[in-house]
Amino acid sequence: MENQYFTSDALNVKNRAFLWGDAVKVSFFVRNGGLIMDEECYFFLMASMRKMRMNIPLTYTLEFFQLLFQKDIIDGKGIKNGIINFQVFRNQDAVTLAKSSISYFYEVEEMDDVLAVHQRPLDLDLIKEINVNNNLLSNIRVHCPENIYGEIYAQENDLDDVILLNPNKRIARTTSGNLLFMEGNIIKVPKQTEGAYISPLMENFVTFLHKNNLADIQEHEIIAFESQKAEEILMISDEKGIFSVGKIRNKTFEISRFTELVESWKKSFNS
Repeated sequence: MENQYFTSDALNVKNRAFLWGDAVKVSFFVRNGGLIMDEECYFFLMASMRKMRMNIPLTYTLEFFQLLFQKDIIDGKGIKNGIINFQVFRNQDAVTLAKSSISYFYEVEEMDDVLAVHQRPLDLDLIKEINVNNNLLSNIRVHCPENIYGEIYAQENDLDDVILLNPNKRIARTTSGNLLFMEGNIIKVPKQTEGAYISPLMENFVTFLHKNNLADIQEHEIIAFESQKAEEILMISDEKGIFSVGKIRNKTFEISRFTELVESWKKSFNS
């Protein structure tokens, strides 16, 4: 099924998102005909816009987005489950960029359940000829040529995605999401200071595990070799969903325990 697209204004090529990548993107999640984690996603959007020095409209309240998505997607298109990839970009209609207005564009990818682990495990590899930064803007979803390069590299090498390292040669993330490494009862997650994305979806998951004593969550600086030591690896992408990692180079990984943990997490939304 094709994605559904929505815009605040008529789109034209003379906009800063197209010309300069002057935009930020945040995902919202529709499950069983309603928004979930909408408050976390909303505050992440506001924080991302502030980091990019965007002029946030007073109308951009949580209620504004709740009503917008309810009207356009849930009621208007009858979509019950899916990921809304919301992109806001700066116009060039004021004396200074900081005072320019903003517009939005968003697309909706419909799926069976945004909290389900995709059935086919991913085949990954590390890429070393490029790296991603680990500064203030590395944690939000802004224009990133490294992602484009990595995605093409993965396609050319029959991979699903690639693991990107930071300038210190430690694991940051993949092109589309964050990685979680399971060793025994410990789940290691790369620190945000390493270049990992801020992810409302992942943060909700690890908070659930921590509160219910289902795993010991630890933020780490993870060298590339440590990916081979993990028993299981999960990739969480706000943009695409949740995936098990089945293989990195010649090392294969189990997928059962992370799948069980995700199933327990899913049930918490039904209670």
